[in-house]
Amino acid sequence: MDYLKTVVPSQLIAERGSNLVVINPGSANIRIGLAQHDTPLNIPHCIARRTSQVPKRNVVDQMLNSQVTTSQHVERERAYDVIASLMKIPFLDEEVANNSFPRKMGRVDAFNQQNSRKDVAFSWTNVYEKEPMPSTALESSSSMNHGIIKESMGQHRNTDIKELNSSERKFREFICGEEALRVSPTEPYCIHRPIRRGHLNISQHYPMQQVLEDLYAIWDWILTEKLHIPRSERNLYSAILVLPESFDNREIKEMLSIVLRDLRFASAVVHQEGLAAVFGNGLSTACVVNMGAQVTSVICVEDGVALPNTEKTLPFGGEDISRCLLWTQRHHQTWPQIRTDILTKAMDLLMLNRIKESYCEIKEGEIDAVAVVHSYEDGMPPGSHKTRLIALNVPPMGLFYPKLLVPDVYPPPPRSWFNDYEDMLEDTWHTDFPRRSDISDNFYPGINVGLPMWESYPVLTTKPKKEEKIGLAEAVTSSILSTGRIDLQRKLFCSIQLIGGVALTGGLIPAVEERVLHAIPSNEAIDMVEVLGILDFGRDAWIHREDWIRNGIHIGSGRKYKDSYFLQAQAMCYINS
Repeated sequence: MDYLKTVVPSQLIAERGSNLVVINPGSANIRIGLAQHDTPLNIPHCIARRTSQVPKRNVVDQMLNSQVTTSQHVERERAYDVIASLMKIPFLDEEVANNSFPRKMGRVDAFNQQNSRKDVAFSWTNVYEKEPMPSTALESSSSMNHGIIKESMGQHRNTDIKELNSSERKFREFICGEEALRVSPTEPYCIHRPIRRGHLNISQHYPMQQVLEDLYAIWDWILTEKLHIPRSERNLYSAILVLPESFDNREIKEMLSIVLRDLRFASAVVHQEGLAAVFGNGLSTACVVNMGAQVTSVICVEDGVALPNTEKTLPFGGEDISRCLLWTQRHHQTWPQIRTDILTKAMDLLMLNRIKESYCEIKEGEIDAVAVVHSYEDGMPPGSHKTRLIALNVPPMGLFYPKLLVPDVYPPPPRSWFNDYEDMLEDTWHTDFPRRSDISDNFYPGINVGLPMWESYPVLTTKPKKEEKIGLAEAVTSSILSTGRIDLQRKLFCSIQLIGGVALTGGLIPAVEERVLHAIPSNEAIDMVEVLGILDFGRDAWIHREDWIRNGIHIGSGRKYKDSYFLQAQAMCYINS
């Protein structure tokens, strides 16, 4: 333990890289891998659980409000026309057929080899468990016979196999990752997504206990099946939880409990995603823009410290761009006459995400492409439809004009969920609270809800993190200007760092630079904006696992972790001795 407090962090990483697992949970995907690996696994963060009967709804998320109101529809069309004016393309309802110039074809012929891979259809998941090979007894006996006897035995064997396949096949209890998204809606499975829009997906239809059980099941499956780390060996491994800024304190505590108590890691360290991005690129000061599938967050970091008052959370991301792509093509009647529904058929979302990543970019002029669209009807082989997609530069511009995206409304978790048991700014450790003393050394792979230490704490009201109703450029500008210091503002405007899958969109960097510069008020002395295209942790943060279970965020000396308002704004590690 003394060695851990004195060792140089880079030396520690080098020594422990082979037994250090990095976990970065997101709303749509989880990135996970060993620290020594160059690239982590990127796996859809979902699980399909078998039900006793075919469900009415294949997806268990919540009662999603997917209906666009009349006012939202008008605002969306208005946003489209604003973007069309900027991109120098026809307006939404402008008749393109009257143009004398043909449309440009974008990025099709030059990428034939890649397109052949991108155009391959997804296949339905086999929901049955793998059966052992049939006994070779029949083969042995048949080899001893001749002619008709051999032929009759072969027929008998084939009949036995058919009967085995039809009557004794067993459904898999749960399916994780991309396979879960490719389960046919006709199969007796429900898809669960434990995280939505940057928060645990808790609702009256998806209780907290089930959310936590699903998180545990997904992470345990990845560790066992993908990283080949069995439960019996996890006490030899440590975990780094790299968490997005959207999570609240209680959500972080629950995930930390899953890692230490249920997954049985020997130790864990909590890292803020923005800080990890800054450190990973060798910076100490930057404005980090994390552009995920469902949430876009902005936070400023100064000298390695996240500034909580600069945090902005925008309720849209890459999946919303994919939905906008579908709406755009349907409006222009370029989408095939097929039933594409990303809310009830997760396979359709996979297809749209791939089309978006392949063809959407931000660039002036008409951006068209010929693509293969697939139809996935219940239980049927996929159908292929070659079509010409247009206005492919409009959907990603929804990042700057979010009214174009019309994000689905996900009901927030119950207000009681945000009643944290400890306020990070209050010295609650002075108060005498009853503690649980009978801490058992026996841990079971099944998950429990919460740790016993939290049950007896008084409830202190906190507010859920606020979501902003503004575009990306306004969010970045507002975040940086909120620092209040001109020297820091100038440095941050020239150190904007884009991370996340959406950040790979072609043409996004110059678009961010241009639009952020125009969003800066004229009275501000800022004339330059630049986008920049080693995990570290404090030595004093290490504490024994028993201290975490008994004392929570209070360490043995009575000092409390309160250097930042948010739990994840500093690196904290918990050791299982």
